Amino acid sequence: MNTPNKLTLARMIATPIFMAVMLIAFPYHYAVSLVLFIAASLTDAIDGHMARKYNMVTDFGKFMDPLADKMLTTSAYLGFMFIYGGTRFGWHIVVITFIVLFREFAVSSIRLVAVTAGGKVVAANMWGKCKTVSQMVGIVLALAVYAFNEIVAIPQSIFGVFDVIIIALFWLSAVLCIISGAIYIYGGRQYIANAK
Repeated sequence: MNTPNKLTLARMIATPIFMAVMLIAFPYHYAVSLVLFIAASLTDAIDGHMARKYNMVTDFGKFMDPLADKMLTTSAYLGFMFIYGGTRFGWHIVVITFIVLFREFAVSSIRLVAVTAGGKVVAANMWGKCKTVSQMVGIVLALAVYAFNEIVAIPQSIFGVFDVIIIALFWLSAVLCIISGAIYIYGGRQYIANAK
C-alpha cells in the first residue's frame, strides 16, 4: 500500500476519534476536535497531491479517498445536529445533514454500479471537490468559534452572529452537494441504464 492510500486510511481511522472528541464534554474538547479535523483534512490535500505528483494514483485511492472525505464531513454534521439540536438552527442542520447524506449515498451507489457494470472507478469531479472544500471550511469555522468560546467566552449577541454565518456556509455546501450530486448522477446515467 502506497503512502497516499495510507493517509486516506489514517483519515478514516481518525474520523470516529474526531467525532467522540467533538461530542464528549471535557475541557477544551472543541479545540481538540478542531485540531483533529484540520489534521485529518490536511491528509486529504496531501494524499491527492502526492498521488498525482509521484504517479501513485490507484483505483483504491480513487474510490476510498472521496469515501474518507464523506466519513469525516458527515461525522461533523452529525455532531452539529447534536450541538444545535435544541436551538433555533436545529432544523437547518437536520435538513442540511439529510441533503449531504442523500447525496453521498446516491453518488457512492453510482460509483459502485460503475465498478460492477463497467469496471470503471469514477473519480470525483470539480464540483465534488468544491463541495468538499466548502464543507471543510464551514466545519473549521464552526469548530473554531466553539473552541474560541471555550477559551474566551464570546458575548451571546456576537455568538449569534457567528451562528448565522456558520449556518449560511453550511447551506452553501448543501447547495453545492445538490449541484455536484446532480452532475455526478447525470454523468453516471449510462452505468445506471446498463445495470443488471
